[in-house]
Amino acid sequence: MAITTLNLRALNRSDTASAGQLVTATSATAMDFQAAAAGGKVGQVVTTQLTAPTSTTSTSMVAISGYTRAITPVATSSKVLVTMYLSGGSYDGAHIHFQMFRDTTQIALGDADGSRVRATFGWRNHSYFSNYHSNPWCVQWLDSPSSTSSVTYSMKWSTTANTIYLNRSWDNTDHANYHRTVSSITLQEILA
Repeated sequence: MAITTLNLRALNRSDTASAGQLVTATSATAMDFQAAAAGGKVGQVVTTQLTAPTSTTSTSMVAISGYTRAITPVATSSKVLVTMYLSGGSYDGAHIHFQMFRDTTQIALGDADGSRVRATFGWRNHSYFSNYHSNPWCVQWLDSPSSTSSVTYSMKWSTTANTIYLNRSWDNTDHANYHRTVSSITLQEILA
């Protein structure tokens, strides 16, 4: 990539930019402050962490206890970038399904296809050794809530066998070989 040298002589040291402005070249020898486009900027960021272990044996979708976060968009045209990080485990043989929700509406889901679960993502513990460690799961989704009211994002989960855990491994031995982990939700409002 070629390097372009700009002459900044026309821009005085005392010149200041207003909020939302950036420096642009207006000719080969001068630069000026221009209004920056608002689209794509991050308007706000909210996050929450869940450190306490929780679990379920439910074979139907249930909310993950304590794993929610709300945001109030400033404009109906805004999008919300949802980042969900979870860490957990189960015993060998469990199939786990996860579904993301905005309030009571399921979002980030696959197509309907026979008896398959429409999920945001899924996982199966397929190794005896996996019983002793937590697995990291991370998913992002760009949502369009079309609202200026508070909206709450959450995750539901279910298992086909055995108990599944969040923020700990299946084996809970009180020993330095084992651990406790953290899960989080981060919401970023993306301005139109």
